[in-house]
Amino acid sequence: MKRRSTAPMMTAKIGYIVMSALTVAAGIAFVAFPESALRTLTRALGAIAVLFGAVKIIGYFSKDLYRLAFQFDLEFGVVMIAAGAVMMLHPSFSITMLATAVGLLTVFDGLFKARIALDAKRFGLPLWWVITALGMISFAAGLALVIRPAESVAVMSAILGATLICDGALNFAVALEAVKIVKNQYPDIIDPEYDEKEDIDK
Repeated sequence: MKRRSTAPMMTAKIGYIVMSALTVAAGIAFVAFPESALRTLTRALGAIAVLFGAVKIIGYFSKDLYRLAFQFDLEFGVVMIAAGAVMMLHPSFSITMLATAVGLLTVFDGLFKARIALDAKRFGLPLWWVITALGMISFAAGLALVIRPAESVAVMSAILGATLICDGALNFAVALEAVKIVKNQYPDIIDPEYDEKEDIDK
């Protein structure tokens, strides 16, 4: 029987890691430059969201061994692409609108990743608690953006940056711990006429 190609899984895993690093970099930029280049940073964040959304959709259909990391990524990927496209086309968002959008995405991402962590615990993955902790931290940071404890551009930009850093770290941990790729993975649907001995002999 022909084994499943690992190319989509590898693309999704590497893409997750790269996009997580870019998310952290964007967060650092918002913290470092809280009151300048907001339009440029918004466009950059929008591009990251679009690319990350595409990676999430690829991951959903890649069907890695555990099926943990990407289980909620079809709908979430579509939402990220739509939100990213709006940021790129309308970069004149106020910091308040941008913070609310990112905050909501991060709140849901944190919740979904906490659920993934519980599944990872059942699979016996040793670092499930790291995903849980980062998921809860991301959830809290996203909630802080939505609630907006301060209207100062500098303060909100700093919180936005911290939130992006937390979410990037969360997705990085999920990609490393919960995505398992094996070269001999078979398709989900098994051919009833398949003879394993015959395949081994070949």
